[in-house]
Amino acid sequence: MPGRSSDSPVSFAVGLAVAAIALVGTTLFGWEFGVPNGPVPVVIGVACAVAAVVLWRR
Repeated sequence: MPGRSSDSPVSFAVGLAVAAIALVGTTLFGWEFGVPNGPVPVVIGVACAVAAVVLWRR
């Protein structure tokens, strides 16, 4: 992944899903990413980081 883009349709779909969740959460539920008392955004962020590491190590 570093230095080049990924052509994986799975990675693209995961990215779209995360972006959609973030957009809906921010606009409809008032989530603020980076706030220490927001557990849902933190969990989503950690899950995305884990997925990125797993995909990068492949």
